Amino acid sequence: MRAGRIASAVALLAALALAGCLVGPNYKAPAVPAPPAYSDDGHYGDWASAKPADGADRGAWWAIYQDTELNDLEQRCAMANQNIAAALHAYEQAHDLVRVSRASLYPTVSIGGSATRNDLAANKPQVSSTTARDYWDFLIPLNISWEPDLWGAVRRQIESSAANAQASAAELANTRLSLQGMLAVTLFQLRGLDLQAQLLRTTLDAYSQTLQLTQARLNGGLSTQSDVAQAQAQLEETRAQLVDLGVQRAQYEHAIAMLVGEPATGFHIAARPLSGNPPEVPTGVPSELLERRPDIAAAERQVAAANALIGVAKAAYYPTVTLGTEAGVESGLVSRLFNSGSAEWNAGPGANEVVYDAGRRKAQVDYAIAQREQATALYRQQVLSAFRDVEDQLSALRVLEEEAMVQQRAVDAARQSTDLSLLRYKRGLAAYLEVLTNQTIQMDDERAAAALVARRMVASAQLQMALGGGWSTAQLPSN
Repeated sequence: MRAGRIASAVALLAALALAGCLVGPNYKAPAVPAPPAYSDDGHYGDWASAKPADGADRGAWWAIYQDTELNDLEQRCAMANQNIAAALHAYEQAHDLVRVSRASLYPTVSIGGSATRNDLAANKPQVSSTTARDYWDFLIPLNISWEPDLWGAVRRQIESSAANAQASAAELANTRLSLQGMLAVTLFQLRGLDLQAQLLRTTLDAYSQTLQLTQARLNGGLSTQSDVAQAQAQLEETRAQLVDLGVQRAQYEHAIAMLVGEPATGFHIAARPLSGNPPEVPTGVPSELLERRPDIAAAERQVAAANALIGVAKAAYYPTVTLGTEAGVESGLVSRLFNSGSAEWNAGPGANEVVYDAGRRKAQVDYAIAQREQATALYRQQVLSAFRDVEDQLSALRVLEEEAMVQQRAVDAARQSTDLSLLRYKRGLAAYLEVLTNQTIQMDDERAAAALVARRMVASAQLQMALGGGWSTAQLPSN
């Protein structure tokens, strides 16, 4: 009869726990300002949702450049980069904490065992001359305890842990996006140096021919030793610039080696001058940034995690109810340990309510609310930063495209001027200084044009990163 009443009470508390209330505010994503359109997209017209390449995996944004070497390096970066590996293990830890929180919903069961030898004092109260004072005590206890989640503290903690795990998954995606974007940018910069090196080699050939021409005119009495020295100095200075590019190129190679998880020693990327214009990168509407930027998703999930902790703090205002059962077998002889007469048990609920804590619980609730407000402010700031990043790269692409066209006109004019001055020099109508000046201007203009090719490709990759690289919140793990 007594056991039946205990079972009924346990069943009632279990039902209450399952249908118990959830104290604390339910989560609602904070509102953020989102402009209806990018302010710097007029040059490009209407933009559609980004589709890097047909058949490309979502998130493989670098496929838009149709570069097999870049594709291979990006895959190696994803597999071997140690910062990505560390972020992956951080997510695994966050996922394990969800399991830890969820375990609190269930009872705790423990079993033990002990064997003690006892010797009671002869003068101890309630010990008579007939009492056995020297005896063994064999005990195997079984303990079951459960704290029903009546007020939702455990469920709010699970909610917070799950949101933290989602934030960690988004941070993993952001780490991967940042490092793979850095890889693309570094490779474009390296190939930009290859383009400049190609230009300098072509220039060296032209300067060598000019030196030979000047030497021949000196031999014919039509030039001076000063002209030959100037031509020689110009040639060697250009050769020194080519050597200096090798230092920068090696540094870019070493950076790429680190990004793909390989030692810099022995790592090499074949020279391949950068060419062409960056591909058009459709951006979609600005509000898609809220879905496509993993850093924004991580910040928003941190707000959700902080919001759930308010409920955990508020649950401390309510009584704590615990159901406990202790059972086991105890005997002075091992041979009788499992007899029916050796069994013992007790069971019953317990409750506890804090009456006075000097404002501790209120302070904890206020602290949790302040944490949520801080996370909300950081989330909104992250959104504003994302819009700024996109606007920066859109402006860069537009301005650099215009600059490239202007610079190309300067290159064409400089080449024409150099050709005319060389022709005049050969005919004896111009001094060598005129040729030297025009050749220097031409080389500077051509190097500036080559640098713009790399800058435009870098801006294109950085725009891809600013747009989230094709990632979306649909890739976050579910709660």
